[in-house]
Amino acid sequence: MANASRTSQEQVGLYTPEQRVRRDTSVWTTVQAILAPLQFAVFLVSLVLVLRYLTSGSGYEVATVSIIAKTFLLYLIMVTGAIWEKVVFGQWLFAPAFFWEDVFSFVVIALHTLYLYGLLTGSISPDALIVIVLAAYATYVVNAGQFLWKLRAARLQSELAA
Repeated sequence: MANASRTSQEQVGLYTPEQRVRRDTSVWTTVQAILAPLQFAVFLVSLVLVLRYLTSGSGYEVATVSIIAKTFLLYLIMVTGAIWEKVVFGQWLFAPAFFWEDVFSFVVIALHTLYLYGLLTGSISPDALIVIVLAAYATYVVNAGQFLWKLRAARLQSELAA
């Protein structure tokens, strides 16, 4: 009886066989595979520039440009990720397999958006903006770790299925 109450997602792991096929044949999987490491590379460069500004007091403008680039890539990967979830799981966001990753993604997006709002309106001081971006980057690292953990789980599931 306990097994009958399990969802099909719990019974097969991260993906059902049909979802795995949709994942493997979707162009959006390739898009995500390109955007994720690109965003991470931009994040690393931006983090160095932000830390440089914090330690030396110089380079605020270039750090700001890098933060805006990182934020743009974050928005892009979120939109394309939602499309990917629709293709693979049949819903735009919060598919059971990626529910908590999506929830945390919204925290990351909220912090990046707060940064942009403060920057564009001038309502938040530069030092406070840097604190916000550091919080945004910390949550981004956690969120990236969540997705890497799921990627590893998917690989293990594929190996077991093979």
